[in-house]
Amino acid sequence: MDVCLVIKQRLEELGLEQRDLAAAAEVTESYISQLLTRKKLPPEPGRTDIYAKMGKFLKLPGGKLAKLADHQRREVLKRNLDDPPKPLFREGRELILRKCAPGKEKQVRVIFEKQPFGELERLVTQKLLDLVKRVAKDELESETWLHSVARLSGRSYEALRVSILEFLDADAFSVSVENCVSFLDPLIESWDIDLATFGMEVVLNRRLIPGYAKKFEFVERESAQTEEEPGLKEFLRHQSVSGDATGEEIEFLKRLRFNGKRPTPLYYYRELQNLRDPLHFRPLTAQSARKKTLGQSQPEGSVAPMHKYLEAAGIEKQMQLNGRKRAIQRWAGSRGNTTKKQRGKPGKVSHARTKRLL
Repeated sequence: MDVCLVIKQRLEELGLEQRDLAAAAEVTESYISQLLTRKKLPPEPGRTDIYAKMGKFLKLPGGKLAKLADHQRREVLKRNLDDPPKPLFREGRELILRKCAPGKEKQVRVIFEKQPFGELERLVTQKLLDLVKRVAKDELESETWLHSVARLSGRSYEALRVSILEFLDADAFSVSVENCVSFLDPLIESWDIDLATFGMEVVLNRRLIPGYAKKFEFVERESAQTEEEPGLKEFLRHQSVSGDATGEEIEFLKRLRFNGKRPTPLYYYRELQNLRDPLHFRPLTAQSARKKTLGQSQPEGSVAPMHKYLEAAGIEKQMQLNGRKRAIQRWAGSRGNTTKKQRGKPGKVSHARTKRLL
C-alpha cells in the first residue's frame, strides 16, 4: 500500500475533499491532486513538514505517511537507476553564469561550453543548489520569509510552499527552470570560484538571508585514526588516575597524533594534567570568560579553575605569591627538622638556656 492510496481512503472515510487537505497542508489543491494521481513523486520525508500536517488532519498515527512515502520513493528511485542523467538545460546554465563574478565569468563560460555539463559545471551547480536548499529548509516554517520570497518570485504563498517541496528533492541533474526562477535567482546575488583550489564564495540576498556570505573550500586532511593507541587504552583502564576524566578530555587525548611513536600511559597522564593546569593557558578576556574551556573542564577541587587567577594583578602576581608560600613552607619544614635534631642530643644545653636556669 502506497501513500497515495492511504490518503485517498482516509479522505473518503472522513468525508473530506482534496481542497480541505490542501488547506491543512498549506499547499495548492493542484499539488495534492498530482500527488494522489501519482503524477508527482512524494517529497522526501526528512525535508518537509507536509506529512505531519496531513497526518494530523487525517487523524493517522504519527509518522505513518512519512514511512509510506519513503518506501515509495525508494522503489521509484531503484527503477530510475539505469536511466542516464540529463545535462543541465540552457536557461539554468545562463542563470548560473549571470550570477558569476564579473571578473571570472568569461573564463568560466569557456570551460562550461567546452564540456557539456562537465565536472566544473556540475560542481558549481550542486554547491549552489545545496546552499539554497539548506536555506529553504531552515526557513520553511517562517511565514514572513516565505511571503517575502513569494513576492520576489511573483507567486502565492501556497504555490511557493509547493515549489519548495519539489525544489528540496532536486539535484544538479533534475533541477528545473521553475526551481531556478523561484529560488536560485532571487536568493543568490553572486558567486566566485578559485579555479586553482576550487574554493567557492557565494553571496546571498542580503534582504532575505542574515548570514549572506558563505565559503566552500576543499581542505586536505589526514585520514582518521580508527585504532586507539595502546598507551591510551592502558591509561583509561586505570580508574584511579583516569576515572575523573571528562568526555571532552578523553576525545582530546584520542585526537593526538604521534607519527609512528607509541606514547606510554604515563604520557597520557601528564598530558591530562597539563590540559587541566590553568597556568598553561592564557587568561580569558572579559567577553569569553563565561565560556567553558579545556582548562576549566576538570572536576571541582582537582585544580584551581582559571577564573580564580583573573584578578587585577594578573597571573604573574599569583605565581609570585605561590612561590613565596612554597618558600615559607620549605623554611618552616627545615626549621622543624633542626629543632627535632637539637632535642634528640642530650647533655648539650645552649648558653642562653643555662643563664635562664641560673
